[in-house]
Amino acid sequence: MMNRSPTRTPIALTAGALCAVAILAGCATPADPAAETTRLVDQYVAESFLPGPGQDLSRLQQDDTQKDCTTTRGKPGDALAEAIRAREARNMAYPEGGRLLGDWKAGQKIFNDGFGYRIGSFIPSNPNAVRGGNCYACHQGEKKEVAFGNLGTSLQSYGKVRGQSEPIVKYTYEKIYNAKVYNACSNMPRLGHKGILSPKQVADLTAYLLDPASPINQ
Repeated sequence: MMNRSPTRTPIALTAGALCAVAILAGCATPADPAAETTRLVDQYVAESFLPGPGQDLSRLQQDDTQKDCTTTRGKPGDALAEAIRAREARNMAYPEGGRLLGDWKAGQKIFNDGFGYRIGSFIPSNPNAVRGGNCYACHQGEKKEVAFGNLGTSLQSYGKVRGQSEPIVKYTYEKIYNAKVYNACSNMPRLGHKGILSPKQVADLTAYLLDPASPINQ
């Protein structure tokens, strides 16, 4: 009598075998997945913006503060946070004459100007246009405005609640100019430090938030 061949059953691939297959297929897992992800993100971002008139490609490169906040995922710890705040404070600049309260009407236009900065330095159709702050994209401002973001706190009645004392004026100006002086890894753009707004424009925004006549405080 002939012996029957034993029934063949599937052989489970071990983790080592799967890895070997992946390597042979040229799909090996990177030694450091996080580093590879960072490399790919940097590559794709760099390839997305091309040199040209009005482009400021230097903004694609992180400075030391951005690197610190990225590495720590926005939680730098007390010692590093203090170092970041001190570093950013050295970049603070003020308007000529030191007047921190400007023209609230000019500040109103800056607050509600949606251009902001973007990657281009200028509005393509108008190279002489003044950039705004795009503030309403993150903050509620005047009561009549219904299209506002909520990433930041509401600024309605900002000056009405806080008053216009010298410390409040200074704090407001500096928070707009460079929020990281107060919150090391704040998500708020460093509007003055990064050249998005001039010191005079920051003073105008400060007045818009604090002046009793401003619609913000009505």
